[in-house]
Amino acid sequence: MRAPLGRLAVNEGGAQALAVKVPKRPAPHPLVSEAPPWYEAGLPHIWLPYTQMKTTPAPLPVRSASGSRITLSNGRELIDGIASWWTACHGYAHPALVAAMQAQLAQLPHMMFGGLVHEPALKLAARLAQLLPGDLSRTFFSDSGSVSVEVAMKVAIQHHRQAGHRERNRFVSFLGGYHGDTLGTMAVADPEEGMHALFRPVLRREHVVPLPKTPATQADFARFLQREKDIAAVVIEPRVQGAGGMRFHSAETLRAIADACTKAGVLLIADEIFVAFGRTGSLFACEAAGVTPDIITLSKALTGGMSPLAATVVRESVAESFWSDDPMDALMHGPTYMAHALGCAAANASLDLFEREPRIAQVAAIEAQLREGLEPLRELHNVADVRVLGAIGVVQLEDPGDLEHWKLALLKEGVWVRPFRDILYLTPALTIDESDLEALIGAIGRVLRA
Repeated sequence: MRAPLGRLAVNEGGAQALAVKVPKRPAPHPLVSEAPPWYEAGLPHIWLPYTQMKTTPAPLPVRSASGSRITLSNGRELIDGIASWWTACHGYAHPALVAAMQAQLAQLPHMMFGGLVHEPALKLAARLAQLLPGDLSRTFFSDSGSVSVEVAMKVAIQHHRQAGHRERNRFVSFLGGYHGDTLGTMAVADPEEGMHALFRPVLRREHVVPLPKTPATQADFARFLQREKDIAAVVIEPRVQGAGGMRFHSAETLRAIADACTKAGVLLIADEIFVAFGRTGSLFACEAAGVTPDIITLSKALTGGMSPLAATVVRESVAESFWSDDPMDALMHGPTYMAHALGCAAANASLDLFEREPRIAQVAAIEAQLREGLEPLRELHNVADVRVLGAIGVVQLEDPGDLEHWKLALLKEGVWVRPFRDILYLTPALTIDESDLEALIGAIGRVLRA
């Protein structure tokens, strides 16, 4: 039996003593000279995401966050330029979201969703059906974006199977795309990207193709879908490929892909985990292109960044293929924390804010300020491109070099901006004030000029 606190060793006298193994800790952060006890005690025991723990500097200790400001344990404030991986669309700790979660916590924090339901989840599902385009009306809740895409993929395969098309069990996705870090979603990511290369031997082989951005390539793509009879669905991030490098494509491209899917009898899965809830300038990216996908996945800003929650929303015509007298025709998936009541309460409160506060107008103002502030950087040495869409601003570098250099330089400017690949980007809270956004833009400009 394993010892609860360490390894049991026998000392010279024969008695057993507790030998506690102290793990290696990340390299110290250059800006952390004094840290609180909880940081020192816990840091050697955590494993950070997307991080080489041996060489990457340790993370910064955060004490609190409010609006677009992060307060570190030493009291220093940082202006947040990425809204906690694009989740905190209303800023941190919005009073309406906090109040909704506090009220829900006192009444019903969580309840299993097997054979039981609760008001926050049903209310949220009904509201999403009203807000989403077309007949996207049947919601399956889960607890993360990756899982919501996995659920969408399972729905697509089973839908075709129950319609008598067992051969339709593969997916089409696009170079530059990213849909999560679970095994199914890694298979539809860009295989040349490299982050998931280690797992290629165990991943399904899917069709990963270039985005068809011209009439000629769109015609080729339509013929490809007609020709390949094993395709269950096309998976796309509408308008912006987020973690793949903040790459944009037009509404016309999205419409052409949707039209090709319809003509080929292939489902369209819109992964809106990043772009939904105002990020690109409309509540959902698909609606601005006049496209109704067969399945849409939502997470991140769904709860305003307050709680893990995700949704896979399916058109009624697709959901109906699961309705039968055979129990095995049911969707066999059930996350333990699906429809988490606290998360659903936060999501309903977030939708209330979109209804009563001018979020979409705020996005338009952010877009204008990003264009004005970032466009002059195009002329700088090492800048390959500048692009803006909604509340997304991107400066792409010719040669990014050492990303830790950029991160530290931006921290010294008093901003939290986390470059990746070859880009410096901003995805601030939709509620950020003009002066804080100006500070973020100015910091990027000063760092690039230096």
